[in-house]
Amino acid sequence: MKSHSACNLIIDSCCDLPAEVVAGEGIDVIEFPYISSKGESKDDFFQSISAHDFYEAMRKGEQPSTAQVPVPVFKEVFTRALESGIPTVYLSFTSGLSGSFDTACLVADALRKQYPHGELYLVDTTLASIAQGLLTYEAIRQRARGLSAVELVEWVNEAKYFINEMFMVDDLDALKRGGRIPASVAFAGSKLDVKPMLDIALDGTLSLVGVARGRKKGIRQMADFYKKRIEQVHNERHRVLIGHSDCPKDVERLKDELRKIDDELAFLECNIGPVIGSHVGPGMLALVFWGVDSRENLSISERIAHKIKRQ
Repeated sequence: MKSHSACNLIIDSCCDLPAEVVAGEGIDVIEFPYISSKGESKDDFFQSISAHDFYEAMRKGEQPSTAQVPVPVFKEVFTRALESGIPTVYLSFTSGLSGSFDTACLVADALRKQYPHGELYLVDTTLASIAQGLLTYEAIRQRARGLSAVELVEWVNEAKYFINEMFMVDDLDALKRGGRIPASVAFAGSKLDVKPMLDIALDGTLSLVGVARGRKKGIRQMADFYKKRIEQVHNERHRVLIGHSDCPKDVERLKDELRKIDDELAFLECNIGPVIGSHVGPGMLALVFWGVDSRENLSISERIAHKIKRQ
């Protein structure tokens, strides 16, 4: 993991970015495992299986499951980083949906005793899928601009609150099976015959923020969400990430709705990877962009509690 930058990066496959985006000098990737009827596989950004084949199998009854990153994987990647002599930052999948970040911290703490002069910084992004992806995408750019490891950690810990996201899933059964949402919420969603709209709460867990009567209305709701949030910050035109689990026609519909708001938007289209996909199933559509500070949605008492917790 050689590099001419001020620091190196370790990222993980749950960011769901295109493989070519995360391929670069000084960037190491931790691949999360998932298990299907064919055995254990690695989330390799759909290099060994196509996104369509993965989700088509789920449509036919396949129910893949996921697991935490094994300790030896963290040990190998972190050892390589510490031995490189280059300060390194690991941007982790949210601890609100996986115990892997806690495992990573234990491994890193043990290795620091062997490499007392090494610099390895672990950051819980509290984000998932392409929300984590947008933060990772920009972190790669900030690293290229010369931020040091310490500066990059500070940047990520503030920037993550300005990631705005909305996800639409076809149903909540997969999330219920994985324990990512309460069974009562999944039951209500199926009985009402609606499309659940989700986001990521500040603690990195999934939050049900609304419902839509049908996918077309859900797509319009996502575009309205973008328009409302972007008008509040008066940002310059910028890149929008759209992720999907094998529903390309919906991607085009969402792009059409967003172009009505800004016909010069730049899109980065991403496949929802097999680890996230195991929990959301086929038909997930996700929209992510830079927008308002998510902490502004907190009540005064919640803001105080959140500040105390961070300190």
